Amino acid sequence: MSRPTSPRANPGGATGLERGLGLREAVALNMIEMVGIGPFVVIPLVIKAMGGPQCLLAWAAGAVLALLDGFVWSELGAAMPLAGGSYVFLREAYGPGRMGRLMSFLFVWQTLIQAPLSLSSGAIGFSQYASYLYPLGKYGEKAVSGALVIVLVILLYRKITSIGRISVFLWVGVVGTILWLIWGGATHFQPRLVFTYAPGAWDFSWLFFAGLGSATVNTIYTYWGYYNICHLGGEIRQPERNIPRGIFLSIGGIAILYLAMQTSILGVLPWQQAQDSPFIVSAFVEKLYGAGAARFATVMVLWIAFASVFSSLLGYSRVPYSAALDGNFFRVFARVHPKKHFPHVSLVFLGGLTFIFSLLFRLKTVIAAVLAMRLIVQFIGQAIGVILLRRRWPAERLPFKMWLYPLPALLTIAGWVWLFLRTGMAVWWGLLVIVLGLAVFLVESRLRGEWPFGAPGSEAER
Repeated sequence: MSRPTSPRANPGGATGLERGLGLREAVALNMIEMVGIGPFVVIPLVIKAMGGPQCLLAWAAGAVLALLDGFVWSELGAAMPLAGGSYVFLREAYGPGRMGRLMSFLFVWQTLIQAPLSLSSGAIGFSQYASYLYPLGKYGEKAVSGALVIVLVILLYRKITSIGRISVFLWVGVVGTILWLIWGGATHFQPRLVFTYAPGAWDFSWLFFAGLGSATVNTIYTYWGYYNICHLGGEIRQPERNIPRGIFLSIGGIAILYLAMQTSILGVLPWQQAQDSPFIVSAFVEKLYGAGAARFATVMVLWIAFASVFSSLLGYSRVPYSAALDGNFFRVFARVHPKKHFPHVSLVFLGGLTFIFSLLFRLKTVIAAVLAMRLIVQFIGQAIGVILLRRRWPAERLPFKMWLYPLPALLTIAGWVWLFLRTGMAVWWGLLVIVLGLAVFLVESRLRGEWPFGAPGSEAER
């Protein structure tokens, strides 16, 4: 790997990128990534984990945790509005010459595994839900998920201003579909269904909180994406204002929509039926309006899944690009398209990995694995990092400061640790990825004579 010029001469890889996204596009990109196929797949899982309508607590818990973490992302994103997001945050928070090199490398390392896994989960969910319209079979589903990834790469292979317009168009379909589902449930609402609980539903024993933890693992997966614009920081206009606003507007808007949609479904479908429905939205709409409307609803769910993977792939493609500019990844990934001004090599590489993963894995194994891989380095690492950064940077370098500091950061750390321990066997996959990444980092540093085996860099980087 060749080392380019200092990231301070070319901060975060912003050179060559166009700041063509405003607040509207930022909110749209966040929200369409957050929704995706996730809620329509996990709603039955959340109901089953909680054993009744008290599953609404898991949706509220996910929203609170996302909101607390949103303060961390907002402070870091406003201070460092650069391509790569977390890569830059971890590097600067822990010190570029020492631990920052390790943390940012580990982030890129796990991104190369979990990003295609996360993206492939959307593609796999898309093909599985499409089976409601036409039985595809095992190989048919693989073909559809693979074809979806190819279409998305082609669609994203263009200027960021064009992508901003596409994102708003997709966002209209996403929000419109959820509002239609909420309206249908509200006009056919049966309160007795929502308030029918199994015996012992509100027994606050360890089993209740174990179920809440398991359910929240699924709900937080559907909230993730509120930070997508941080990865696109080098392409956001007025980032010191639009990044925090975009994050909080996205979290608040999606939390309201999720809670309303879950309540609407519970008010139409008995929870005993809903917890075992693989096509819960289609079943919900079919009960309200018939088979024809259910097919239309299924098409719109596929629209939402498409939009989510579109937004996710866009954001993730900026991470290897930023790392390559910083010398922590192969330099070819730092290339920007000469006319369209976007990191085309990084986009095609991640798209290729996603295509392969979408053919190899199953959806159930992907969700917990993605959570376990990301929580320690990225989410817990950043929450600790913002505290470290407050000690190292003067106040004027932080255009946005979280309220009630450091309480949101500390609560975020506690929440992510609790959630990490609820991911079951995937905990070991997450730890294994970190250990392997650490080994690769140490070998590479030894060969290059860099920290911890050599000098940590210039005094400015320590």
